[in-house]
Amino acid sequence: MKKFTKILAFAATAALAGVLVAGCASEPAKDAGTDATDNSQKTEQTAPEGDAPAQANKLIVGYDNSYPPYGFIGDDGNPTGLDLDLAAAVCEKLGWEFEADAINWDAKDALIGSGEINCIWNGFTMEGRENDYTFSEPYMLNEQVIVVKKGSGIDDLGGLVGKTVVTQVDSAALDVLEGDQADLAATFSALDQVSDYNTAFMSLESGQVDAVACDLSIAAYQIAAKPDAYVQLPTALSSEHYAVGFKKGDTEMAQQVTQALKELYADGTVQKLCEKYADYGVTVDNWVLFE
Repeated sequence: MKKFTKILAFAATAALAGVLVAGCASEPAKDAGTDATDNSQKTEQTAPEGDAPAQANKLIVGYDNSYPPYGFIGDDGNPTGLDLDLAAAVCEKLGWEFEADAINWDAKDALIGSGEINCIWNGFTMEGRENDYTFSEPYMLNEQVIVVKKGSGIDDLGGLVGKTVVTQVDSAALDVLEGDQADLAATFSALDQVSDYNTAFMSLESGQVDAVACDLSIAAYQIAAKPDAYVQLPTALSSEHYAVGFKKGDTEMAQQVTQALKELYADGTVQKLCEKYADYGVTVDNWVLFE
């Protein structure tokens, strides 16, 4: 998949409050001019008492709510997904508050810049974005791949000549097809963009397009849901990694999240969460962040 901050500082002194502003800020009023206001669905988790630090942080996670298995709306109408569960577990370990904020993916840069969210945690590819965000260490291996309909006669990347390929707007797959794989994309009859991958796969199923370029995790989820409908081409477009993206310069929070993720792997939490989403194509074998 190509994927601000509320000052919660209980400062004892004005000097200490000034130190905390850079890493942990207060949530501003929603901008009525952004689509994120209308699309937002939230969940909050309050830091546990007792072990919580005196200076509590709040992690406001911007995510795409139509991006299973990393972030989506479950059958109960509540936000769910591997990355949201990981974020909640990190907050519990660090004694932070947690808020999941469904955003318009196109608006993510504006939202993290204004402080309405303070991280992007949603199957978010770090390669090619290092100059735009401060990232945690990468935690999950990913690839950009092509999915076609079973029986389409398209067996490899060469079979895409003259075909219509669709991907998500501002996605890692789009970056690859406009960058390292631009020569391949030049052979397509069209490279279309849609707002989300659910729409992309509906277009593939209906025959409106011939192929979908997407993250490996998205392909695994769609194929697991409809194994008789889709097949993944054997050659990947690129290999990359998922990481948590923070506003440029927010190094302290990125480091704290990285350390918490390492501890969650060590205590078995990561394995359990990957097993929870195994039916969506998630496997702990792709986890790359260890002690």
